[in-house]
Amino acid sequence: MAAHRAQWKGHLKIGELNCAVGLYTATSTSERISFHMINESTGNRLKREFIDSETEEVVERGQQVKGFETGNGDYIMIDPDEVAAVVPDSDKMLEAEAFIPCGKIDDVYFDKPYYLVPVDEADQDAFISIRDALSKTSATAIARTVLFRRMRTVLIRAHGKGMIATTLNYDYEVRPSEEVFKDVAKIKVETEMLDLAKHIITTKKGEFDPAKFDDRYEDALDALVKAKAEGKTLPKPKPIKASKPNDLLKALRESAGMDRQSAGKSKAANANSGKKVKASNSTKSRAKTASKKAS
Repeated sequence: MAAHRAQWKGHLKIGELNCAVGLYTATSTSERISFHMINESTGNRLKREFIDSETEEVVERGQQVKGFETGNGDYIMIDPDEVAAVVPDSDKMLEAEAFIPCGKIDDVYFDKPYYLVPVDEADQDAFISIRDALSKTSATAIARTVLFRRMRTVLIRAHGKGMIATTLNYDYEVRPSEEVFKDVAKIKVETEMLDLAKHIITTKKGEFDPAKFDDRYEDALDALVKAKAEGKTLPKPKPIKASKPNDLLKALRESAGMDRQSAGKSKAANANSGKKVKASNSTKSRAKTASKKAS
């Protein structure tokens, strides 16, 4: 982690164990291709300005303040110093308040993951003791502290040689699933359809390997940028043919490979039928020959 800058430094405390730790971002979008807004006629990069909605004049940065709308276009202006005054004081202490079994928190509350590592050599023993205790008890620690000028709830769990601290969304930030799912119909699924779906899931079980999932959109953008830079053109994408949703059972059978199996059995049956026909013709020919000799 020496090559990266800690996003936060403080102390992790579990009971009487205390160690200096740092939070490092676990995810980053810096490798994604990014674009700038350009004036097509001049090729110059554009800059963003704030315009007064009534006077249509440009408002300089020094005149820009935050405001809360009270209704009918009226606003309460909030000074940056007033915002700073209500920010909770940070004691730089990430203290565990409770321990919860792994997997007992709905991941819809997960916000952003950070790597949690010791920052002082003298605190290695305490850090490893906490990490191993969480690992051996299959537990996660719930803690709270001020991160980035906000009081945040953090979920801490053992991960490899270190730990991961995931900031959690507050309850008011997560939409209740009931209001989104309320229009989903209540339908009793046919037994065969359910069995086929379970069969598909069972036969396609595997392990999650993030390295196997490439970002096709990012790859396509990269290819587009290179082609444009070299004066080449890319082939137009082929239209995607949408499957007809009028026969769910047939689609499930095809997904499960049932149609291919049926086709294979049908070919085998036809082949066997053909052999029987040939044998029957041969038998008739021998019977005719025997009849002629007898006469």
